[in-house]
Amino acid sequence: MVMAVAFTRYGRLYYLDPGEHSPRVGDKVLVPTDDGPEVAECVWAPQWVSEDIGGLPVCEGPATEKHLQREERNRRRRAEIRVAARRLIRHHDLPMKIVGVDYVDTRPDVDQLVTIYFSAPHRVDFRELVRDLARTLRARIDLRQLGARDEARVQGGIGPCGRDTCCSTFLTDFEPVSVRMAKDQDLPLNPLKISGACGRLMCCLKYEHPLYQDFKRSVPTVGCDVTTDDGVEGTVVAYNVPAETVYIRDRDTGRRVACPKASVCGSRQAYEGAVAQGARRTPDIEDDVYEDDGEHL
Repeated sequence: MVMAVAFTRYGRLYYLDPGEHSPRVGDKVLVPTDDGPEVAECVWAPQWVSEDIGGLPVCEGPATEKHLQREERNRRRRAEIRVAARRLIRHHDLPMKIVGVDYVDTRPDVDQLVTIYFSAPHRVDFRELVRDLARTLRARIDLRQLGARDEARVQGGIGPCGRDTCCSTFLTDFEPVSVRMAKDQDLPLNPLKISGACGRLMCCLKYEHPLYQDFKRSVPTVGCDVTTDDGVEGTVVAYNVPAETVYIRDRDTGRRVACPKASVCGSRQAYEGAVAQGARRTPDIEDDVYEDDGEHL
């Protein structure tokens, strides 16, 4: 069985083995981490899955009142750290933006580690800032600079689709995304339409790109003359890849007709065969060598 939890509302999902526990959606449970058990909210109740998934951390049971009080203290402490860090950044006049703060009170007898995530347009000399933060917060300080995509992952947000951003919910690795993917999917090359909250190309351009590539390899290209299985002759003018439909312009009526992909695939093969045969018949002029014998004007 598998269950899913989130440390923050609408945050990234983490999967656990429920073990002998059966929490319901909304219950607070304990999740094993490197800093000890932490409180998280159950988002998916335990359920059976068809795949054999092993190696998942095991849920340590429901969170008690003591754990909830500790989590509330840590939350207030993180808010205080964020305010203090912003004040010292303004004092040192550094071009830094606080993105997130990580703090877990695990052992009261040792100096706690405070991790502060920030973004900046370039490298920043924050040595003086670290010393002031350590003196003010009485803790060990770890400053980590994040890129544009990681900043969007930590902050979260809503994408153009109206759903929570993929990077803040389920994406674990950022795969390369190129403008070619938008071109292959016939999307407008307007940066405002194909960019995500981070200002970079949207990660979701990668999801359907293989589908578009396979579809366009198996159907006639736009502008080709085709004949459907129903005997309709026309020219390919557009595609609808999710519906596996090809739109052609009827040669007789001028109407735009939607045809299944299977009804024009044969035309694609015939077209490519005709092109290959024509290429064999037509001599390659650039490969011919002409010698000047002095008789040509």
